[in-house]
Amino acid sequence: MAEFARPGAEQWVPDDAGLDGLRAAAPDCRGCELYRDATQVVFGSGPDRARLMLVGEQPGDSEDKAGEPFVGPAGRLLADALAAAGVRAEDAYVTNAVKHFRFEERGKRRLHKSPAVAHIEACHPWLDAEFRTVRPDVVVALGATAARGVLGRTVRVLAERGRVLDERPAVAPEARVVLTVHPSAVLRLRGKPEFDPEFDGLVADLRTAADLL
Repeated sequence: MAEFARPGAEQWVPDDAGLDGLRAAAPDCRGCELYRDATQVVFGSGPDRARLMLVGEQPGDSEDKAGEPFVGPAGRLLADALAAAGVRAEDAYVTNAVKHFRFEERGKRRLHKSPAVAHIEACHPWLDAEFRTVRPDVVVALGATAARGVLGRTVRVLAERGRVLDERPAVAPEARVVLTVHPSAVLRLRGKPEFDPEFDGLVADLRTAADLL
């Protein structure tokens, strides 16, 4: 197995920069090897002082090509769920725990491959910088990888979802945290009987977060 240098992103994260400064610096990051194969870095998007921050896993194929988070099918499903929960998507700041797309090639297709813990840890300085800059009141972690980035521990998504957790992000102790599933997990059920209840569950979890605002 190949060994990669993963020094972490800290040396590439500018001090006391706003979101524009962070976003401008992110393409130079060499904190892990994922930058080598990805099309581009995909930084967070949304208002500078959003009260709600949504943290996903990593960019997907659509996001990697567009350079924006949550613009693919899972992002559209998330927007629908936010609307159903009474939240305007444009009022939320959206980002990912890992800022580059990790994938494996299958013919001409690039198939999602979950980030390793080492990738989450290497990219964590960027997420910390986003927390310090946006200063959200509520953070929704979308899936286990996102929760690992937000809380620094392994979570049991099905056991812990949908409630306000006791823990807070270390650099944003004022922010309440709600855990739910990643919208891509719901999207995979489209056309199946399980889709509607799973979508409704995602909406309910987002509503729990919205009620804290």
